[in-house]
Amino acid sequence: MRWLVLLLIAVPALEIGLLIWSGRTLGLIPTILLIAATGLGGAWLARKQGLETWKKAQRNMNSGQLPGDALIDGICILIGAVLLMTPGFISDVAGFFLLLPVSRKGIKPFILRAIQKRMNRDRITIIR
Repeated sequence: MRWLVLLLIAVPALEIGLLIWSGRTLGLIPTILLIAATGLGGAWLARKQGLETWKKAQRNMNSGQLPGDALIDGICILIGAVLLMTPGFISDVAGFFLLLPVSRKGIKPFILRAIQKRMNRDRITIIR
């Protein structure tokens, strides 16, 4: 929990510092255009990846399989899209990391392990 508080303080401070530095280095208009371009590019990529994941989940369900992998992908895509919509370069890097299938493949085992730990500690309840 302490690391979360630190993260909520440190990341916005770093984002502001990078935006100020970028504004001084590149100029105001190029910085704003760069932020807008990453937001628009991220929205396009999130939509594309989201639709592919949705189709994958439907194929899994139609064949009688649980869409667990597709659900984890969907969570990553949603979080990545939200990060890309927030102004800032650190959040953009994290957002693109979660949107790209290659990098997402590397983080999914950690997410699954975290979910399994919570399930083993009875912190996740499945209601049927």
